[in-house]
Amino acid sequence: MKFKKYLTLLLLIPLFAFTLHKYYISLCEIEHNKAQKSLQITLGLFIDDIEFTLNKNHKTSLNIATKKEVKNIDEYYLNYLIEHFKIKVNSEPKGYEYIGKEYDNDIVRFYLEIADIKELNSIEVTNTILFRDFEDQQNIIKIKANNKNKTFYLTPNNVKGFLNY
Repeated sequence: MKFKKYLTLLLLIPLFAFTLHKYYISLCEIEHNKAQKSLQITLGLFIDDIEFTLNKNHKTSLNIATKKEVKNIDEYYLNYLIEHFKIKVNSEPKGYEYIGKEYDNDIVRFYLEIADIKELNSIEVTNTILFRDFEDQQNIIKIKANNKNKTFYLTPNNVKGFLNY
């Protein structure tokens, strides 16, 4: 009987290790819409991660995705994105329009757009989102443009992805 308990324990320990492991990732999808002459951007982050960072930055409790969420949360989001998510198109820095956000379970998705992109010869994405607070953070960038798909895996040691057409 003792042997069965030890065997069960030995089998369960690795399972607990995997379920307790926390992944730190964000996913950004960028698509060049030729018809609308724009770059359409969707950026997804775990709510608890961005909340931890924003609360730390502002020494407050924003209560993201709850009934107590601060009314001006979009200002906090946009200011953070402007500081940590930058795009150059054809070697020129571009600002983006913050279309909005939506919450989906434990993820917040931001919708951004860069208008007036008639031709896309190159794109450079710098993404330092959450790197300060999570050393294992990875920011995945997926770009779909000019009939090509490219994926970049950004880390605190490699914060930029560049694609030339």
